[in-house]
Amino acid sequence: QAQILELLAKLKARKGMSMLFITHDLGIVRKIADRVCVMTKGKIVESGPTKDIFANPQHAYTKHLLAAEPKGKPPAANADAKAVMTGKDIKVWFPIRRGFFRRTVDNVKAVDGIDVTVRAGQTLGVVGESGSGKTTLGLALARMISSTGTIQFDGRDINQLSFNAMRPLRRELQIVFQDPFGSLSPRMSIAEIIEEGLRIHEPKLTPDQRDDKVVDVLKEVGLDPETRNRYPHEFSGGQRQRVAIARAMVLNPRFVMLDEPTSALDMSVQAQVVDLLRNLQAKHDLAYLFISHDLKVIRALANDVIVMRNGQIVETGPSEQIFGSPQTDYTRALISAAFRIETAPTGVVSE
Repeated sequence: QAQILELLAKLKARKGMSMLFITHDLGIVRKIADRVCVMTKGKIVESGPTKDIFANPQHAYTKHLLAAEPKGKPPAANADAKAVMTGKDIKVWFPIRRGFFRRTVDNVKAVDGIDVTVRAGQTLGVVGESGSGKTTLGLALARMISSTGTIQFDGRDINQLSFNAMRPLRRELQIVFQDPFGSLSPRMSIAEIIEEGLRIHEPKLTPDQRDDKVVDVLKEVGLDPETRNRYPHEFSGGQRQRVAIARAMVLNPRFVMLDEPTSALDMSVQAQVVDLLRNLQAKHDLAYLFISHDLKVIRALANDVIVMRNGQIVETGPSEQIFGSPQTDYTRALISAAFRIETAPTGVVSE
C-alpha cells in the first residue's frame, strides 16, 4: 500500500496532474491529500486543508470518524485454553504445468510447511502482504481446499476425511468473507440467507423454529429482526457484514475464519464490527482465525499473531511482542508501513 501511494505521489509530481482520491482509510488521507472533503449521507459536511481537518475538526461526523479507529486490546490469553484447531506442516502447492503433455515443472508454494494453533476464546491473527498465503492457509484449515499435513479439529484429524464425512462438521467451522457486497445472494432475503445453513444442518426444525433462531441471531449481532424479509441491497456495508456474521453464528460454530471482514468498511463501522466480534467471542468462547492486512485491527483483536511471507511464517508470537518488539526486518517494515504509511526498504519487501 505504501509503495502504491509513493508511486501515485511521484506520478502526480512528474505530470503535474490533479488527483481525486476516494477512501475510508484516514491514514492514507493524512499522507497523500492536500485538501479533504468529508461526506456523509450524500453531502459534504466539512472540507479544508488536510492539516486543519485532522488537527481541528469542526463537524460532529468528522470528529466521530477521527475517533473511530479500533481501540482496546484483547483479554489476556489463557495458555491452558483448549486447542480447537491445530495445523502441523500444512502445505498447499499449486502445480505449474507446461508443454504439450502438461507436465508439472514446478509448484507455486502458496502455503509451505506451516504450524498453527487456535485456542477456544482466543484469536490468532494472520498478517502479511498480498499474496503471502494468508487466505489460502485459512481455507486449508477450514477444509475448503486440499492440503497436505495434519489438521486437527477438536483433537480429530480432519484432513483425511471425505467430503461426506466433513459435512456434519461444517456447522462448527464457519467463514466470514471479506466482501459483504459479494458474499450475500441478492436474490435471497436476509432471513433466507441466515436460515439456509439451518435447513441443511437442522432439517427437523419447523419454519417457526427456524424463524425464531433468525430473530435471535439478528438481535445478537445488533440488527432489527423486523428487517429480516428485506434484501441485501437495502442494507449498508456494515449491516451486510453483520448479516454475514449472523449467518455464521446461527449454527453455533466453535471455529470461525474471518477473512479481512473489516477491509471494505469505513473506520467508524470497523470499530463497531471489531467490538461485535470481541463480544461474540467472549459470549460463545469462539476460536477466531483473523486474516487481515490491517494491523490496527489485528492489534485490537488478536491474542497471538503470525506474520506470513511467500507461504511461510517469518515471525510468530503474542500480539504485544510482535507489535512492541518485532524481531525481523520484514515485520518491522509491515508495522512501519501500517502505522506510519512509510514505504518499506526495497531490500526488505520486494516487488
